[in-house]
Amino acid sequence: MAEQDDGAGFLRCLGQQLKLLRERAGLTRAELGSRLGYGEDQITSVELGRRIPKPELIDRADEVLNAGGVLRAMKEEVARARYPAFFRDAARLEAEAVELQTYDTHVVNGLLQTEEYTRALLTMRRPLLNEETIEQRVAARLARQEIFNKWPAPLFSFVMEESVLLRRLGGASVLRGQLEQILLIGQKTERRGAGDAARPGGQRRCGRRVHVVHTQGRGADRLHGGART
Repeated sequence: MAEQDDGAGFLRCLGQQLKLLRERAGLTRAELGSRLGYGEDQITSVELGRRIPKPELIDRADEVLNAGGVLRAMKEEVARARYPAFFRDAARLEAEAVELQTYDTHVVNGLLQTEEYTRALLTMRRPLLNEETIEQRVAARLARQEIFNKWPAPLFSFVMEESVLLRRLGGASVLRGQLEQILLIGQKTERRGAGDAARPGGQRRCGRRVHVVHTQGRGADRLHGGART
């Protein structure tokens, strides 16, 4: 219960602020949604504190409603509210880190997960999460992957046990997509690492290259990746 309540009060406060500003402007929820490019249902959910608004919705609402930066000032707390209470401090540290090293024994690290893999994990969670909470957490987990687009990016090291790469959470197609995602992220960060050396004053950072993952099973040796460490 504490996990669900933490941050919920802030979202309700944000929703009340949005409602007061909308009513001051003489707009209905449908009219505000039309001006912002969102549906009436989504505006209703935000005002009631049931949905976490996207940053662009907050920026646009602040502008359309002449809020003078009142709504924009809440964006940082809104971003924190996307995560479960137990992970909020970790998310903040992750965003500020210059080096990240992880070791995973059960599932693929959240920074590497595909949307389908994440949704499969959250759907299997007990106690069950409602659909709205699942969608919020999927969006929040995917948003964490923006860290790969930072420059300079942190030095990354992901170590996973072989069983993680063989466990078919969500089914064979979901696992295949997840393995492809790991390779794509590794290749992307390796290319960026090579590109950094060409920047004025840039230095090549070895942490941007992906490790080769080698698995064995039932007589089949497989190499999941080809980038050098």
